[in-house]
Formats: sequence, C-alpha cells, structure tokens
Amino acid sequence: MRQKRSAPKTLYRAGKLRRQPTPVEHILWQKLRRNQVGGVAFRRQHAIGSYIVDFCAPSVKLVLELDGSQHMDQAEYDANRTAFLAEHGYRVIRFWNHEVLNQLDAVLQVILNAVQQGSSGRESPSPEEPGQD
Repeated sequence: MRQKRSAPKTLYRAGKLRRQPTPVEHILWQKLRRNQVGGVAFRRQHAIGSYIVDFCAPSVKLVLELDGSQHMDQAEYDANRTAFLAEHGYRVIRFWNHEVLNQLDAVLQVILNAVQQGSSGRESPSPEEPGQD
C-alpha cells in the first residue's frame, strides 16, 4: 500500500528547513549529495508522514538524523519518531553533531555500510544505535 503524502504544512516546513541548513547538516550534505555514498540518492529535510527527517535515502529506506544537545531533552519524542519510521520500513541511524564534525570519515563509513546492507536486503544496524557499527 502506498503511503499518503505528507500534509502541505509539513511539506512547507521541510522546504523552509532545506533553505536554512545547520552548519553540520551542510557539511554532511556535501558528502551525501549527487549519489556520492554507495551510488544512492539522498534527500535532505524529507517529509515522511508528519515528521521531517534530516536525510533520507528512499531506495534503501534509510534515514539519517543529526542530533545536537537539544535531543538530550527529547528522548521520548525521538523514540516515538523512530518507531513511526520503523513501522514504515525505514532504518534510522543517529549521529551526534560532534561525530560529523570530528569523525566525518567514520560517519561516512557507517552510512556506506548501511547503504550496502540495505541494497542487498540484509539487516541494518539497530535504529537505537546512534552511529555505532
């Protein structure tokens, strides 16, 4: 069954977020855009239901989330969001902002591994593991 489109309000907000990326989102986007990781197309600030995810590779059902300090106070919201995405077949990998800033090559390797696992149909890392192998 095909998923319904997101509400116009959510799509508008996603577009606004795309025009105003955080510095960390910009850094990672420069490495993900134009199919640079595993030949897979990523979208940024992509609406899925009522949620907007930082990065999404729909072809392998992979979501990447970048978490700053504000996520320490919203663990329940993040858990509900991850559960919703998992129910819709998405795997979620979370990275702390400092990981992208200080360990970009390792972050990209985790993403490449997940892309390769997704494209081969094998299981991927658990959505609760923030950027772990």
